[in-house]
Amino acid sequence: MSVSFRSLVLSLSVLSSAALLACDGGEAGGKPAEGEAAAAADVGEVLATVNGVTVGSKEFLTAAERKAPANGEALSPEEKKEVLDSLVEEKLLYAQALKKGLDKDPKVQKVMVNTLLREEVYSTVKNSDFTDEMLQKYYDDHKSEFIVPEKVQIRRILVKVSEARTDDAAKAEAERLRKEVSAKPDSFKDVAAKFSEDMYKRRGGDVGFVSKEGKPGLDQDIVDKAFALETGAVSDVFKTGDGYNIIQVATRREQVERTFQQMKGSVLRKVKNDRMKELYDGYITSIKTGATIQVEDTKLAGIEVKSARRGAALPSMPMLGGAEEHEEGEEAGEPTEAPEMPGAGIRPGSPPVAPKPAGE
Repeated sequence: MSVSFRSLVLSLSVLSSAALLACDGGEAGGKPAEGEAAAAADVGEVLATVNGVTVGSKEFLTAAERKAPANGEALSPEEKKEVLDSLVEEKLLYAQALKKGLDKDPKVQKVMVNTLLREEVYSTVKNSDFTDEMLQKYYDDHKSEFIVPEKVQIRRILVKVSEARTDDAAKAEAERLRKEVSAKPDSFKDVAAKFSEDMYKRRGGDVGFVSKEGKPGLDQDIVDKAFALETGAVSDVFKTGDGYNIIQVATRREQVERTFQQMKGSVLRKVKNDRMKELYDGYITSIKTGATIQVEDTKLAGIEVKSARRGAALPSMPMLGGAEEHEEGEEAGEPTEAPEMPGAGIRPGSPPVAPKPAGE
């Protein structure tokens, strides 16, 4: 079958939403809910029915327009039949997925949530809503947010203390490695790749570019010592909670203050996302009204949660419009968690990642 997992997920989200509307808003006696009736009226001409689920001309045209005609001009009757057959297969798969309860899958539910937000909340936000005057004022009021801070590229060698290696032995090994890289600073990367015992070993100890504010998972003492080093110099051996460290500053980048014109795109993303956050908060408040929510605080308190972070920052939410546009190669190879499928990131205190609104 030619139906992709993404198509199936979207079908589950849209069709399950219609089913939920019908269950929630249907009247006694089996009358269709207002939302269900509206959905039925919006499909266009019914081209097929699969277990009571319709395939309409609007859905057909959307799918058909993605298929290239063999003659280069228009789809043949056979090609149109292929498109319709594919949509029929999709409805059959949807029915099977529902039987297996896949609409309860967290990934599907997250897509449904973001589909709902796109249609009910974010669809009203357009680029044209924000004039140049509004953006200029925001930039002037938040100029410090658009300054690219000074950064240093840190390389690190870590020697850990463990049951198999005493503190004295770890320190001695670190001193040995420091002596080796001090005699030949250009060898730091190779030595780190061979002997370092942290997550950056595979990258020759390259931690990446770090500002004075530091980096999640990286001891601040490492950052402070790095900013005190000359470029290319090798530090003394020093101890942190991880073990004994030797660091080197590979390169430096000076602080840069960018103009409004340079940062206009970032300002727009930040202002637009702030608007989306306001709309999201208002929408959540409205649907909480009348809802029955019970939280088991005692059970919650009894669950132990250990950090999943491995020394690297988790990917930030798109469209938050930070102080800088990532410069090419700046954080190349930075260890991060595997990206989630689109629409899957719901972060505490922030609206879920929204599909791009109209006007993007």
